Amino acid sequence: MNPYLTGSVRYAREALRIQGNPHGTESFLMSVSARYATGHGLPGAIDGGVLITTRRMDAVRIDPGARIARVAAGVRWGQVVEAAAPHGLAPLNGSAPGVGAVSYTLGGGLGILAREFGWTADHVRSLDVVTADGALRQATAASDPELYGGLLGGGRGLGVVTALEVGLVPVARLYGGAIAFDGAVTDPAAVLRTYAEWTATLPDAVTSSLAALVHPDLPVLPPHLRGRYVLSVRVAFTGDAAEGERLVAPLRAIGPALADSLREMPYTESHTIHSDPDFPHAYWGDGIMVSELDVAAATSVLELTGPKAGRMAVVQLSHLGGALARKRPNSVPYREAGFLVRALYPLGDDGTEAVRALHARVEAALAPRTLGRAVNFAFGDGQRGEGLYDPETRKRLTGLKANLDPANLFRRY
Repeated sequence: MNPYLTGSVRYAREALRIQGNPHGTESFLMSVSARYATGHGLPGAIDGGVLITTRRMDAVRIDPGARIARVAAGVRWGQVVEAAAPHGLAPLNGSAPGVGAVSYTLGGGLGILAREFGWTADHVRSLDVVTADGALRQATAASDPELYGGLLGGGRGLGVVTALEVGLVPVARLYGGAIAFDGAVTDPAAVLRTYAEWTATLPDAVTSSLAALVHPDLPVLPPHLRGRYVLSVRVAFTGDAAEGERLVAPLRAIGPALADSLREMPYTESHTIHSDPDFPHAYWGDGIMVSELDVAAATSVLELTGPKAGRMAVVQLSHLGGALARKRPNSVPYREAGFLVRALYPLGDDGTEAVRALHARVEAALAPRTLGRAVNFAFGDGQRGEGLYDPETRKRLTGLKANLDPANLFRRY
């Protein structure tokens, strides 16, 4: 069984047992994922809570003159990309087309063009939200700045957002892709060191990340990945291809590549940069915002989560800065961060105890430069709220919560 799927299949088997589904476990899992989950990870338990499905709220409307997309709550980013492309426009979407556009944006939204254009939340014009009193409100920066600013970056617990209007950018094509190295051939520390030095030289028009994981030895994977510890640098650049080739030359000089997909592409192919799995998995994980990338500490993280970890771990270092650092009237915290370190651990029969212990060691390695945690990348542990916001932002959100939802109908901060 693919380690990515183990926990997901456990969930599906339980659902099959309860519902008596006549189809196979994996096909049922795909159905559940496609219909209900719109993130990289499957949701955790919501004992005592209510599940609201918005899958039928799937309307997308593009205003090309104003460069705005109106997006309903059940829309996924792939739909917005396809709708905007004929107008030479693009949304500030993430790496995977199956991710829900609204929930992604409420958490801030770290897109593949983020260093050039900022957080997706920074481009929202208005939000339609049902608050705890049952009222449908439209929040804009002018009409209701407190609710508007609270929802964007701090959207959990304030209401149910049914639609939003978000700005688009004039991008029809880009230079991007990934270059991958075999960790058994090319020293992972050398890849990391070169990546850190390279990011220090980049213009804001380049957004990139470094991912590291041991791929399972399974026939569903391409032969060049099976069973290997692979480090991949993903790149998106909105300049011309010739300049893109010049910019990535230091990466190609690292050593022999397992794969190199860097090329000019239409924006509709931007999801191929990361080539994320096209349905959610049972992860536990977290995102750690750090002030800067300490190469020694990051090397320790790779050692902890690499081939000697004893279990599968997926680590990604995302280069921040640029437009992400600009202040906006919303609740996206830690804009001063230089990098985001994401760590995901596919779940197996041993549950979360072992992965929590491993992640605690990752946190300890990064602690001296840690600012906090990333709302969009807290997987499988929605009740753990500490560190998601700086003290000032948390105080403001807590006050807003007390005014809008004093009975705590929605989740408490």
